[in-house]
Amino acid sequence: MADYAHPDALVSTRWVADNLNDPDVRIAEVDVDTSAYEEGHIAGAVGWNWQTQLQDPLTRDLASKADFEALMGQSGVSNHSTVVLYGDNNNWFAAWALWELLYYGHDASRLKLMNGGRAKWIEEGRDLTTEASSVTPAAYSASDPDENIRAYRRQVETHVEGGGPLVDVRSPDEFTGKILAPPGLNETCQRGGHIPGASNIPWAQAVNEDGTFKSHDELLSLYADQGVTGDRETVVYCRIGERSSHSWFVLKYLLGFDQVRNYDGSWTEWGNLIRAPIEK
Repeated sequence: MADYAHPDALVSTRWVADNLNDPDVRIAEVDVDTSAYEEGHIAGAVGWNWQTQLQDPLTRDLASKADFEALMGQSGVSNHSTVVLYGDNNNWFAAWALWELLYYGHDASRLKLMNGGRAKWIEEGRDLTTEASSVTPAAYSASDPDENIRAYRRQVETHVEGGGPLVDVRSPDEFTGKILAPPGLNETCQRGGHIPGASNIPWAQAVNEDGTFKSHDELLSLYADQGVTGDRETVVYCRIGERSSHSWFVLKYLLGFDQVRNYDGSWTEWGNLIRAPIEK
């Protein structure tokens, strides 16, 4: 991991195992729901539900600043905590949580993604527990949102008009409009296809079979082959913003691109907009 632009943003499963009792380290498993967490989780980890805790399902927006502060506090996370994130689906939602923590001003040097996620931990035969984690509530104060890492619809429209790099990280079948969403997933749209000018670089191309990230050089080549080199502001999107959070992490922290925004509205917003242009 030493060749990455910001290698400290990733930790290995062994590092996590060696730091389970560090009082300054808080571990969070982040899933689309918490059923996996309830079946077994890393000792001491708290479980965050992406659907109900990290976003507001009524407004289709991130959790409010007040709700985010409350979640961190009840999870034992202070502003000085080192937060280690992991989860299912190759860390999709863990990457979202990292992005959201940065959005609300958590110190980037105190944020870590566990390389390989939950699947890697289990594959190595490491211990899981079903016991509830003992948490001492903490005081947490969020900063005003860092809008430099987030893209909104109108910004994406301007980005498209200017010909800026736009990366669609969904599967080829979603990109071409053959399907509207992966099988079994509910959030959908009226139209299939992609935002004009987008390059299709599926998130899965950035990881190895065990879910760990590919090397720096492999990742650099993956994006450079599609003309994404970091010399201009880059916007990434998917369907609901979680897979693009994963690719955002790759571009921002593993490759060191300075200007990367995650369009969390993604295709569930763009694919439902009246008069928004699409390509197939």
